[in-house]
Amino acid sequence: QVQLVESGGGLVQTGASLRLSCVASGRTLDSYAMGWFRQAPGKEREFVATINWSGGLVIYSDSVKGRFTISRDNAKNTVYLQMTQLQSEDTAVYYCTTGLHAARAQGAYNFWGQGTQVTVSS
Repeated sequence: QVQLVESGGGLVQTGASLRLSCVASGRTLDSYAMGWFRQAPGKEREFVATINWSGGLVIYSDSVKGRFTISRDNAKNTVYLQMTQLQSEDTAVYYCTTGLHAARAQGAYNFWGQGTQVTVSS
């Protein structure tokens, strides 16, 4: 069984930056894609970014492209989400996930973390 633990969330002001981390345990994930999704209050969970096993393929949602950067350190079994120019619309619980392929669809992923709250105040 894979456990994913996110950290790095918090309360920040508009325009600030945050870096989220997700550490995996229970299985080496260097052959798997890793992704980030988010869920705002009253909304469905949505795709944010994903990265394939090597880091050679990354995909972003249009809403975060150019502001967020996903990366991974396979030696540490960790994936990161560097978030810059944060806006109030980025307020959500951010979830880490892993699956066989880097994809936008939630169904492509098998394991999910518990999430970390990001709140952006104006």
